[in-house]
Amino acid sequence: MNQPTPALRPLPRLIFATRWLQLPLYLGLIVAQALYVFQFWTELVHLIEAAFGNHDALAQLVKSIGYKAVAIKDAAGAVTGYEPIAKLNETILMLVVLGLIDVVMISNLLIMVIVGGYETFVSRMGLEEHPDQPEWLSHVNASVLKVKLATAIIGISSIHLLKTFINADNYEVKTLMWQTIIHVTFLFSALAIAYTDKLLSGSHSNDKH
Repeated sequence: MNQPTPALRPLPRLIFATRWLQLPLYLGLIVAQALYVFQFWTELVHLIEAAFGNHDALAQLVKSIGYKAVAIKDAAGAVTGYEPIAKLNETILMLVVLGLIDVVMISNLLIMVIVGGYETFVSRMGLEEHPDQPEWLSHVNASVLKVKLATAIIGISSIHLLKTFINADNYEVKTLMWQTIIHVTFLFSALAIAYTDKLLSGSHSNDKH
């Protein structure tokens, strides 16, 4: 038999109700998710058109990924221009596909924030009996959500770093170095978050015993 929910006093009820102020934030993230879907399909359509020889679509792709062809240098070694890109090549294809994967991973991150954040901080969604309930949602809490978000950010950073190294000729050494340092910082931050969460979980388990 379910126990009746105890009535809250007016002030605690008001303070507790402020959690609904987060709802517009999650709705805004849903709009951002829709924009990412639009961006994904725009890039995919340009890729398909470029594969069939559309030069305008190819130019759009080259501009979006910041790719430059082989540099043309004068006798002094100064760059005077770049060889024209006549067709879709393997490097451009790889960079575009990595960009699409990047969009998907950011979209996954948004889903974790929207669904997990709403479930953790706003209100229960009642998905326990739903066949499509995400596996991770059944044991999500603030600590688990932080670890999952940190792991997702590392994955996104890895994609960005790989894109940079594939197109390394168009970046300065300083840019490559700082992107690598930032990625390593993300990695150590995620390890620190996971280790701290493990220590706290162990401490809670000992308290119960």
